[in-house]
Amino acid sequence: MTCRLLPYAVASGPKNMAADEALLESTQTGVAALRFYGWSEPTLSLGYFQAERSRVSSHLLAGLPFVRRPTGGDALVHHHEVTYALALPAGPPWQTGPSWLQRMHGIISAALEQRGVMAPLSAPADNPAFSGVLCFQHITPGDVVIGLAKVVGSAQRRQRGALLQHGGILLACSPHTPELPGIKELSGKSLTPEDISKAVAAEFTRQTGWQLLPAEWTNEEQQRIEHFVETKYTRETWNRKR
Repeated sequence: MTCRLLPYAVASGPKNMAADEALLESTQTGVAALRFYGWSEPTLSLGYFQAERSRVSSHLLAGLPFVRRPTGGDALVHHHEVTYALALPAGPPWQTGPSWLQRMHGIISAALEQRGVMAPLSAPADNPAFSGVLCFQHITPGDVVIGLAKVVGSAQRRQRGALLQHGGILLACSPHTPELPGIKELSGKSLTPEDISKAVAAEFTRQTGWQLLPAEWTNEEQQRIEHFVETKYTRETWNRKR
């Protein structure tokens, strides 16, 4: 089995979400893809079902540019992190066995261990009560943690059986979320987006047995990305819809 590996890129919130949605569309032709990316400025992303007013719960969040994700879950501040997106076609052999939330978290945990960071998956007994609007304040079984701090959060969307899963790997604490330590503060390890992206990609291949083939965006995908930016992810009708 082969999966496209798209080049690492840094972009705005609307373009990042548009690109992930374009990948989900491409799964309808039987194409799987994995990509890693960054954000051109600190950005707050809201879960699809999350109320827009939740972003003003803190003055540190209220001033950030924001975008609504096509996936569920709680808010994320994308700053000192690397984000991944995995898009898989419907049904076997792409979607069999354990959930991809569990599988990707296991892959990321193992990749971090290869870089000298012990970040296991949380057990039910480790999970404190939810206490905020941010994803990293809400620990659920199977999240990637260092001690009692969550360092990886993921969310999903399904469309006609196909899967989009994306999530953030918190490399360091952001001044916009001083209550959330990252891998640097918790382990003393300074990892770069390039370093962790390569480690996760290698571990993904090892655990799945799939071949990751470096690829570029198709012309059709690039057009769809621009379409989604203009008609959806920069529009208040989408970002303030709840």
